[in-house]
Amino acid sequence: MAEAKKKPRIAILGWGSLLWEPGEFFNEWIEPQWNPDGPELKIEFSRISDKRSGALTLVIDEANGTPPTTVAWCLSKRKLPEDAIADLRCREETTMANIHHVVLTDAAEATASPQKEIVAWARAKGIDAVVWTGLKSNFEKKRNTPFTVEAAAAYLKGLDATGRARAAEYVRKAPPFIKTKVREALANEKDFSDDAPPK
Repeated sequence: MAEAKKKPRIAILGWGSLLWEPGEFFNEWIEPQWNPDGPELKIEFSRISDKRSGALTLVIDEANGTPPTTVAWCLSKRKLPEDAIADLRCREETTMANIHHVVLTDAAEATASPQKEIVAWARAKGIDAVVWTGLKSNFEKKRNTPFTVEAAAAYLKGLDATGRARAAEYVRKAPPFIKTKVREALANEKDFSDDAPPK
């Protein structure tokens, strides 16, 4: 009798709203436990989100996301990386090009960040494939000015009431392990602090 083929371990990485707003469909295809010991990546609130009324959302930002942050991860219930990729694409309502992945058998010579760090982490964990959202910072493109912590804080303070409320909600809901320079700069802002009452 032929030996049954082992189901691959496909990891999904998360650091933003995927953790608190996975969506019913996406949630159906992941294991319920998000683990706090994912790879260390450079994360920052540096993407202006039209869907969130201009709030700054968290993305991998190799230029500005320092220091590296240990992100969360969970296992997909899917048997094929392609299906896990499609699940995340649907949840993010984006194109396939914005959903990044690595299959360990194809990644022997990964040298560029963040794939290098993700591959090293996956090998240590016995993970066969990793899927993550690869949206980039668009702050400079949208604002026509380079991203800095000061520029980000000023932008958020200048949002209208709806945008500021959505932005503050996103910052407050971000998990405690997200300790970025922008979050630190907003720590004393009443609306954005972790102690602010929900709206």
